[in-house]
Amino acid sequence: MGSQKVFSSVKSFSQRGRLLTKTELQTLAESRDLEELLTRIKNTKYADAVSKLQKPFTAGNIESALRSELADIHYSIAKSAGQSDVLDAYYLKFVISNLKLILKGKALGKTQEEIEPNLNLHAEELINQRDVILKALVAKDLEEAVASLGGIEFGDEVAKAVTIYNDKKNIQVFDVFLDKILYQQLGRAIRNSRDRDLMRLAGMDIDFYNILSIIRGKFWGLDEEQIKNLIVTHTPSIPKDLLGKMMSADSVKSIFDELATTRYRELVPQTENEIEAISQFEHAFEMAIYKAVNRSFSKMFSFSTIVGITKLTAYEVRNIAAIAFAVEQKISPQTTMSRLIIESEE
Repeated sequence: MGSQKVFSSVKSFSQRGRLLTKTELQTLAESRDLEELLTRIKNTKYADAVSKLQKPFTAGNIESALRSELADIHYSIAKSAGQSDVLDAYYLKFVISNLKLILKGKALGKTQEEIEPNLNLHAEELINQRDVILKALVAKDLEEAVASLGGIEFGDEVAKAVTIYNDKKNIQVFDVFLDKILYQQLGRAIRNSRDRDLMRLAGMDIDFYNILSIIRGKFWGLDEEQIKNLIVTHTPSIPKDLLGKMMSADSVKSIFDELATTRYRELVPQTENEIEAISQFEHAFEMAIYKAVNRSFSKMFSFSTIVGITKLTAYEVRNIAAIAFAVEQKISPQTTMSRLIIESEE
């Protein structure tokens, strides 16, 4: 491990020590309105991130401000760690989330003016990729937006997403196909890595994507060939033959039965209701990833701690954004806290 990465690893430990505690998040969740929430956020390390926000406050504006801050954090982590395909793959998340908003907006017939306020291009500005997103945004419809992306390395996946969307008319297809781009890149990056801790950590992310894509595909009524199209590289924990069995399973329940023989058996939900089962499984898996990320900090000077802090800061921003949405919608603090990805009480 080079001296640059050692320095980054040490920095990751100190950043982890500055993550908001469960109690601090609870305090945010107990805000009566967004104004009070902002006052409370200003008592945290995110004070600067939200300082420029002006009335009327919305959960969307708060999330956007936090996303800009998160892009800065991730960009500086990647910079200080030196060249890393793994960190580049995780950074893609920012670009992907904007593309999802644009393509889903176009599919629903929204205009550029309606889509634009929801975008935050700060992450793209940092890596000079703003034009790619803007071309898709100004396209007159979905077909033109897809054509504008044809020249980039993942244009094919976008085209496949549109084909399945036109067949099934299910807007969530875009989420899965665009996420596929990120996990494909991640799969390639860890294949070239000899770091076992890192492979275990990123491997869980790939398993999460593959398993959920098969479950969702089955739930949406995609055929086996269409589901196969969603899968990225397999991992030692979910080998190729097991993915095959899950893809040919005849129902969501049968997929969960297959999972009951794997290291993820404890995450298999007990409810018969499919929608509830998928949602419970997703939350349980994210909590398992969160715990694994925290365990990666048991070793000093490990590259997985640099990936770990990237993931933990992303969870933190997502948690605060979820709290902002809940405060805006007047959702009870208890319900909000139960949905966050945080340390559970043992």
